[in-house]
Amino acid sequence: MTDFTMEKGADGVALITWDCPGKTMNVMSIDGLKELESCIDDALADDAVKGVVITSGKEGSFAGGMDLNLLATLKESAGDDPAKGLFEGTMEMHALLRKIERAGMDAKTNKGGKPIAAALPGTAAGIGLELPLATHRIFVADNPKARIGLPEIMVGIFPGAGGTTRLVRKLGAMAASPLLLEGKMLEPAKAKGAGVIDEVVADPVAAAREWVLNATDADILKPWDAKGYKMPGGAPYHPAGFMTFVGANAMVNGKTQGAFPAAKALLSAVYEGALVPFDTALKIEARWFTHVLMNPSSGAMIRSLFVNKEALEKGAVRPEGIPDQRVKKLGVLGAGMMGAGIALVSAQAGMDVVLIDRDQAAADKGKAYTEAYLDKGISRKKVTPEKKEAMLGLINATPDLDALKDCDLIIEAVFEDPKVKAEMTQKVEAIIPEDCIFASNTSTLPITGLAKASKRPDQFIGIHFFSPVEKMLLVEIIKGKETGDRAVAKALDYVRQIRKTPIVVNDARFFYCNRCIIPYGNEATRMVTEGVAPVLIDNAARQLGFPVGPIQLGDETSIDLAAKITRATKEAMGNEYPASEADDLVFWMEEEGRLGRKAKAGYFDYDEKGKRLGYWKGIHDKYPLADEQPDLIEVQERLMFAQVLEAVRALEEGVLEDIREGDVGAVLAWGFAPWSGGPFSWLDIIGTPYAAERCDQLEAKFGERFKCPDLLREMAAKNQTFYGRFSPEAKAA
Repeated sequence: MTDFTMEKGADGVALITWDCPGKTMNVMSIDGLKELESCIDDALADDAVKGVVITSGKEGSFAGGMDLNLLATLKESAGDDPAKGLFEGTMEMHALLRKIERAGMDAKTNKGGKPIAAALPGTAAGIGLELPLATHRIFVADNPKARIGLPEIMVGIFPGAGGTTRLVRKLGAMAASPLLLEGKMLEPAKAKGAGVIDEVVADPVAAAREWVLNATDADILKPWDAKGYKMPGGAPYHPAGFMTFVGANAMVNGKTQGAFPAAKALLSAVYEGALVPFDTALKIEARWFTHVLMNPSSGAMIRSLFVNKEALEKGAVRPEGIPDQRVKKLGVLGAGMMGAGIALVSAQAGMDVVLIDRDQAAADKGKAYTEAYLDKGISRKKVTPEKKEAMLGLINATPDLDALKDCDLIIEAVFEDPKVKAEMTQKVEAIIPEDCIFASNTSTLPITGLAKASKRPDQFIGIHFFSPVEKMLLVEIIKGKETGDRAVAKALDYVRQIRKTPIVVNDARFFYCNRCIIPYGNEATRMVTEGVAPVLIDNAARQLGFPVGPIQLGDETSIDLAAKITRATKEAMGNEYPASEADDLVFWMEEEGRLGRKAKAGYFDYDEKGKRLGYWKGIHDKYPLADEQPDLIEVQERLMFAQVLEAVRALEEGVLEDIREGDVGAVLAWGFAPWSGGPFSWLDIIGTPYAAERCDQLEAKFGERFKCPDLLREMAAKNQTFYGRFSPEAKAA
């Protein structure tokens, strides 16, 4: 199997084509790098070759980056001294790209090199852009669907194949920062405007070939290899450059709170690299790249956010032997915010949608949600009026249940009341086809109980969306005790259609995600009742990488919702319900009318427009601030263990069947410390022996909720990791 092939033309241009067999998009592998180097060596040594064009055999794309399965295991495969192995491997990659960049030119005169151009048919990400950046000119097809960029920061690493050093020297630190620090992917025209690429053309190979045949020595000399080079925007010792780095440092720490090691390492590589000659800067980049790869965070993020996420999206947990179950016509019961959002994402996927509510006005209001969303898209020039008209035409908003008669999937999103849901189930099942799958969007009510109202419990399933539906990436699919494989396949195929990530869990109160989220909020409110400052609690969470702190999250999701869930849980569990001071605080806030952001009064004060003004000091009249505040680490560990122990219990009880779903679900559903890769990855990072020991200490100080689960205790005794024991590879072995 060959990834790179070379064809030498009669005109003297060697065309190197990257085309990974069996893949829809090119990804770089160790073997691929060796093949590319062999082609380059051949072209540079052949006097008949005047220049080189590097392109892709994939229609619409150049490359998606390094093979993520390779990146996830780089540290483990780097030998007995992994840091040395990683650094040397990175420097070999630098040497290859530097060979392309210098192209055989004389070291003293900078003459005699062969022009090498990149011709990109479309998307180029990661090494797919780092390779072209080492060539002498980049031509990209006029393809509006293409995206150009360096998204490595999104998976806990940074561009380590020279992309960091080259982009900063090409654009300057300030102009390069959106691509490096935010991982922005640009369409070709914007990439050209930013100076990342050189030309946007109809036929990049033809244009690159023509350029190669006419390029001069001056055309192929990179600015940083020429005498008198000065970095755009100023180097760190220049007044303007100094201010850039001061601002960048503040911005990175403000956004990441120090929780994401890759951002800090990237900034260090840029700053230190800007102080030295180019080849030394590459060594610095390689050292910081090695530093990040040695941090367990990078492997965990790559594994959860890409390898595992992609596996789940491709059907890793889909029942075998079930034919394609893609949805043709969807019925949505309830046109409130959740139902309206479900209708929107389903219409976006091209499905016919019947949106049902009690009367025409309520149904129309739900459809108007899609219209408002599309109008905003039009104002941003991301949606055309024609697309808006077509999408709205897919949604039939009506109170008439007979409109559901030819649906193949129903999603019920009515009031969270078992009696209301049971009544709707029975009414709708009398109308829909016998093979139609019925799903409930409940967030807390057990699916097995709701399925009792159904004549066909094997076709009854939970499809739990998170709010707002159109923004949240995860969908939780819940199997009741009698749910059949076809219902699971139907739910998974539907989630794939709407381009979201599914996890499949077994039925239990709160399922998986809410089971972990609720203790997170409860632990925070317990701390408030103990006199811990809300600002300390929220900042402790943000410094762990959570997008918002649990106190702020309580205001965003509404305090009366928390009170309602608490009452319903108490009623269902009876004497087994673990009452706490957190409940008292929530009920008191509800009585005070401080229901959160929607009421412009909650744990925060708000202005008339709903902007947060600061934490509400009145809470300390009832729960005075403690004179001595707890240690930050203790607050963080209480917040983390409150969640991860529930994740372990969910695995122990069989609610979770696959730890990949536990990790991916946690990061995507509620933003669990993304740098850690999820609760099971976090436990692997800190080690099960330490986790069990810390559980005992927390239990002794704060109570039984921190009791070490039997599974964790057993694994600690054997010094096992969760991925070592429960990953699909470990199970297969």
